[in-house]
Amino acid sequence: MSDYDNTITVDVPPDRLFDYLADVENLPAYLPRLSAARRHDGERVTVTAHVDLPEGSEQDVTSEAWIRVLEEGKILVWGTPGPSDYHGQLHVAVGDDEGTSRLTVELHTEHVEGAQVDDGLRETLRGIKAAVERADG
Repeated sequence: MSDYDNTITVDVPPDRLFDYLADVENLPAYLPRLSAARRHDGERVTVTAHVDLPEGSEQDVTSEAWIRVLEEGKILVWGTPGPSDYHGQLHVAVGDDEGTSRLTVELHTEHVEGAQVDDGLRETLRGIKAAVERADG
């Protein structure tokens, strides 16, 4: 079992950042392996990702996930079914400077551990920052 977290400052107001993140169709703009994301009724989401397989080949994989948007507290909670118990939260808060936000990601997984997950979190946060600042500009 492993828990990870990381934080980044984003140069857009918290409401704008949260609205952007709450729209699941924006996921491929900041998660490089995702090629599609579509919300269904309720919290259910279908995502398609391009993955590298252990033997060196690549494959597109479609799977189910869920995302819960909690307007109060500006929190997104997500997870995927399966043995890895992969789930996490995004928290959007007011940044230190006017017009900025602090975005914190917390992640839990039963499998992949260490530097690979930390690197993935940093890459995701940089991707969110770049995508939302570009969309806001």
